[in-house]
Amino acid sequence: MTQLDAEPLLIGMIGAAPKMSADVAGSKATQLWRMANLGLEVPPAFVLPTGLCTALNEQVRDSRQALDQGLRKGIARLEAATGRRLGDSRSPLLVSVRSGAAKSMPGMLETILNVGLNDETVHGLIRMSGNPRLAWDSYRRFMQGYAEVVHGVGSADFDRRLSDMMQKEGVERETDLDPEALERLAIDFREIASGLSAQAPKDPMEQLSAAALAVYRSWQSQRAREYRRLNRLDDLKGTAVTVQAMVFGNAGGKSGAGVAFSRSPATGANEFYLDFLFDAQGEDVVSGRRTPSSASQLEARLPQVFKRLQDGARRLEQEFGDVQDIEFTVEDGHLFFLQTRSAKRTPSAALRIAVDLAREGVIDIKTALARVSDIDLDRVGAARFNHPAEPIATAISASPGVASGRVAFDSAYAKQLAAAGEPVILVRPDTSTEDVAGFAVSTGILTAIGGRTAHAAVVARQLGKVCLVG
Repeated sequence: MTQLDAEPLLIGMIGAAPKMSADVAGSKATQLWRMANLGLEVPPAFVLPTGLCTALNEQVRDSRQALDQGLRKGIARLEAATGRRLGDSRSPLLVSVRSGAAKSMPGMLETILNVGLNDETVHGLIRMSGNPRLAWDSYRRFMQGYAEVVHGVGSADFDRRLSDMMQKEGVERETDLDPEALERLAIDFREIASGLSAQAPKDPMEQLSAAALAVYRSWQSQRAREYRRLNRLDDLKGTAVTVQAMVFGNAGGKSGAGVAFSRSPATGANEFYLDFLFDAQGEDVVSGRRTPSSASQLEARLPQVFKRLQDGARRLEQEFGDVQDIEFTVEDGHLFFLQTRSAKRTPSAALRIAVDLAREGVIDIKTALARVSDIDLDRVGAARFNHPAEPIATAISASPGVASGRVAFDSAYAKQLAAAGEPVILVRPDTSTEDVAGFAVSTGILTAIGGRTAHAAVVARQLGKVCLVG
């Protein structure tokens, strides 16, 4: 492909690409393609190549036209595969727009969900699903996500209005808001976005074009550049953009979103490691803004889904020969696989996993030794207290260990303390990938909310940092 080629490659539908390269399609789309070929349920999608990323960021002539042409071709094929049309007032096609470099960069690049919603298609979603709560919840999520990703506005005004609405309605969780309250909230969110000059256009194709461009441009964000520097990934050429038919984890009590690991990335133990949020979309889990439920709750409420997920995780581990980090959505009891990748893990977990996979015959000894060759053995030891102490609080261990230091409440101060030779504990409201620079200089991370599978917790494990969440 040349730099301006934007031919969409198809995933999970008739006529899909027979082979995909991570260098061209990104790791996310390549793994989606492999999951679909394994027979796992993957929503149909198409991907635009990594080669377009540099052209768009450098504003190469005709790059925007190439982007729009690729999107039009891809959407036409997605419409044919789903039987729905983008912008249709009765059976609208709604899509997510996701990033994906050749090597995984968890949470460093942007995603926008529910693209295609406007004042007409929201009613089409109600007709199609029979679920007004789903439609209005998705619409308000889209308006906030579009404002944040495309226009770079903060979440504070939206979060404040959500909190006000919950207080007014007398509920503790946003999932308890009824459809009428969510409709009013969606209208409020539209007005907030308009007041911030960040309202989404009505035309779904304009929405899609702006969303795809924003995802490509997130390649140059500060956190993405810092992550590539920390992980020596400066040779990567850019991100691809995957456009995928939406599935809805926010469709009610038999729906939800989660992240599962085929083994524990914290300790290496051969145990299913899962975070799940009922009646939620994927960003609720991976953003670290909410504290998720445990595996036992999913198993108790949706046992067949839980079993299919476990079986899928085992198949993926065997297929890829490594521990897998899997993102998934459940829509009304129907399981969909949205992503898999080799899991980021602590150094001690990496040692245990390599030994166990070799013993089980999943990988050979040479591969196991290669995977642990660059581990610093000084970082593998487990520190413990000599004498038990009374805890003043409890948390969820996302990356185990013992850490001590001076408290810093933002990444800038953490860097300042670390530069002066002080050990630092970064204390934040939630696990956000915006804090990756602070993670790098801290000995430990502590958050008030969030889960152990949030993108930021994943990064903390990869860096070998003690991380307590929730």
